[in-house]
Amino acid sequence: MSLGAADIAFATELFSDIPKLSTRKMFGGLGIYSDGVIFALMKSDSQLLLKAQERAFTEKLAAAGSTQWTYTRKNGAESSMPYWSLPDAALDEPELAVSLAREALAQLQ
Repeated sequence: MSLGAADIAFATELFSDIPKLSTRKMFGGLGIYSDGVIFALMKSDSQLLLKAQERAFTEKLAAAGSTQWTYTRKNGAESSMPYWSLPDAALDEPELAVSLAREALAQLQ
């Protein structure tokens, strides 16, 4: 399954206040960038994820109901990625989504 135009439009509109916003299709999903720095992904099932590496930020996301992206490898081992689901509240509040995206970007610099 891959993303449709409406999914991509939703993500770009949600994060429209992020400077130099761009997207790139990848692996059936979407990479979301600010000035060439990836800060979010949209998986092929339309789930939005923020890149989160610093403990304080991951704890904030977890407290808001976010979950870390994990997957099972072919050998059965589970792996975690440095991406966390966008809290449900942020899907309906672009100001919150942009605020969290800015935090994601700040920890990447």
